[in-house]
Amino acid sequence: MSTVPRIEVTDLRISFGQGRGRVDAVKGVTFAVAPGESFGLVGESGSGKSTILRALCGLAPVSGGEVRVDGVPLDARRDKAFAAKVQMVFQDPYGSLHPRHTVDRILAEPLAIHGLKDRDGRILRALADVGLDAAFRFRLPHQLSGGQRQRIAIARALILEPAILLLDEPTSALDASIQAEVLNLLTRLRSERNLTYLFVSHDLAVIDHMCERLLVMRGGEAVEALEQGHLARREVRSDYARRLMVASDGFVRPAGRSPAPL
Repeated sequence: MSTVPRIEVTDLRISFGQGRGRVDAVKGVTFAVAPGESFGLVGESGSGKSTILRALCGLAPVSGGEVRVDGVPLDARRDKAFAAKVQMVFQDPYGSLHPRHTVDRILAEPLAIHGLKDRDGRILRALADVGLDAAFRFRLPHQLSGGQRQRIAIARALILEPAILLLDEPTSALDASIQAEVLNLLTRLRSERNLTYLFVSHDLAVIDHMCERLLVMRGGEAVEALEQGHLARREVRSDYARRLMVASDGFVRPAGRSPAPL
């Protein structure tokens, strides 16, 4: 019996502007993500990978094609039910949190919007889930390190208990050692909650670490679809994917090796 994809993108096209100023950011991209899978979109800046995430969230206009979540086509408006199921973690932990709001207020806001009770319990559990204790609850973002800010951003995304996380370069603004901690945190949370990830990065090594399958993108187009084993065996067809692999050479995880525990 076939399983309905958690995310299904078919011939997706995204354009900005009109006439001579029109920019085709995504040009007929198709892929599907199974429930519980971590699927990667990788490519250089301007390849269209982040634009796809923004379109899924309703933050970028879809000019053609279709996006389905659990078999249901998405229309132009994203409602509360969508937000309860799909959440996004942005690239910049310095810009994604309100600088004048405490961690408590940042985490309480989605609970208030969705009318959820037991605010204190939910906030404390969300902090514990990302490895932070209650002492962080009334701090402001400027009192946190970059890694701690991104943990708060992840806690905010998880507090509604979604099934899907859209991850837009969630570690690229962090130091290498902190990046590894956050990646291991995301790996643990996915396992514990059976989350589905759509993970965007320009770094093939990060995508190899996090994803079972990936789509290589360039200039708004899908270049090549790969599985994790292809990277370990260096089995890529396109010159562009090969150049990405060479750029990450020495950092791609050998087949079968698990991430280090957090």
